[in-house]
Amino acid sequence: MSAHDADAVTDTAAPTDPQDKRRWIALAIVMTAAFMDLVDATIVNIAIPSIERDLGASFGAIQWITAGYALAFAAGLITGGRLGDIYGRKRLFLLGTAGFTLASALCGFAANQEMLVGSRLLQGAAAAMMVPQVLSIIHVTFPAHERGKVFGMFGAIIGLGAVSGPLLGALLTQWNIAGLEWRPIFLINLPVGIAGLLLGRKFITESKAPKALRLDMVGVLLVTAALLMLIYPLTRGRELDWPLWGHLMMAGSLVVFGALVAYEKYKTKKDGSPLIELSLFRVKSFAAGIAVQLTFGVVMGIFFLVWTLYMQIGLGWSPLRAGLTGVPFSIAVSTAAGLSVQKLVPRFGRKVLQAGALTMIAGVLLYLFEAGRYGTGIASWQMIPPLVVMGLGMGLIVAPLTDAVLSDVPKEHAGSASGLINTTGQMGNALGLGLVSVVFFGVIDGKPAPKSPTEAGLAFADAFQNAMGWVAGVLALIFLVMFALPAKPKQHLEGGDGGEYGDGGDGDGDGVIEKEPVLAH
Repeated sequence: MSAHDADAVTDTAAPTDPQDKRRWIALAIVMTAAFMDLVDATIVNIAIPSIERDLGASFGAIQWITAGYALAFAAGLITGGRLGDIYGRKRLFLLGTAGFTLASALCGFAANQEMLVGSRLLQGAAAAMMVPQVLSIIHVTFPAHERGKVFGMFGAIIGLGAVSGPLLGALLTQWNIAGLEWRPIFLINLPVGIAGLLLGRKFITESKAPKALRLDMVGVLLVTAALLMLIYPLTRGRELDWPLWGHLMMAGSLVVFGALVAYEKYKTKKDGSPLIELSLFRVKSFAAGIAVQLTFGVVMGIFFLVWTLYMQIGLGWSPLRAGLTGVPFSIAVSTAAGLSVQKLVPRFGRKVLQAGALTMIAGVLLYLFEAGRYGTGIASWQMIPPLVVMGLGMGLIVAPLTDAVLSDVPKEHAGSASGLINTTGQMGNALGLGLVSVVFFGVIDGKPAPKSPTEAGLAFADAFQNAMGWVAGVLALIFLVMFALPAKPKQHLEGGDGGEYGDGGDGDGDGVIEKEPVLAH
């Protein structure tokens, strides 16, 4: 969102009459959609070994099943928010929900790995239309005095989604309902999506920006092309023995990123409506925050995939055992996230985020020690201490990061900045998933072909330790970059809407961002 758009984001719809009970049904609908998206982003990892066995999927395809969703979601996130402002938030929400439901059905009935990868890309693109509308709809549906309670409920839903995704995936895979193995993790979205469509049409109030906004399609195409040119060779390179064209594509992605910057400068001068507001990067804290968000996304992309492969393929654990092992981690993240925002950040500022990075490093090093000491004989209970330490560190980072990054952003660009922060996180996640080929599978490929399950397990344990070493190194870099964040984030930000909900304004015309939760994938 450019400066010229700053006042173009107040909504045509006034908040709903407080006596109207229908608004609570609308809230339940959009919260369910956000929950569905959150769960779907985390539920897949736990079912990956089952997908691999059932479809005979290659490890490259496995990476695309996870990275494809993140990539499509990242590429469409800011655009989805802008489309909602132009054509109506309700309309885009319903369209995104319909696409997400259809894509879930295609994923659930996928006949081969190619169909599943394509369906996941479609699912991510649909989520990019659906998710940015959620907070915008809440803004125009509830008066200001009710939003504190509403966002408290929303935060609880997000915490529940983070905890329940892996566990739900484990249960659905383990139960093997009707012999469908992993497929119910996608098919469960069908009744939820259909109910959301039917009820959403009836209970959600339409709203849009009163002034016509422009959509930067060239910017969308350039950023998507640059990301594909970088991530596709990373995920396919290992299987194809790292061909020359792959290296040329990755080098070419830098040229396309350069072209994107040049075009966005031109677009700013032409009509003031670029996809990316480049002036934001002159704000030191914002530029540093984007770097933190990108690298932290890389960490998460690497860790969650290699962790699943290590437990289920390397150690031979069932999906349920792997899912239950991860529950303490999720609880630790949720606990530390709530504590950091409410108690710690107001008092200690950026030191809380830096403490989070150091705590995560300590957890990673403890995990490295235990994986090396116990090898393939490691037990679930032995993983709990490093996972809890890592989870506490992650919670101290993810919750307050957005506020810290936005602290010094001019009020007219707050909405655009919020969209960029979360888009960057998704890009980092997709890049991390692509890098798994290098930091994890590169170790396995460098060893002789295993002659027994024990040898295979040891190879996966070594690869896991190598990947975790990289994770610790990146976290150390994040700790150093955090010194460029503001020492004490401001308590209130003026301007647009926060979170990964697009680049529109706060939707109620009051010019203040209330404390809003940010979905993290």
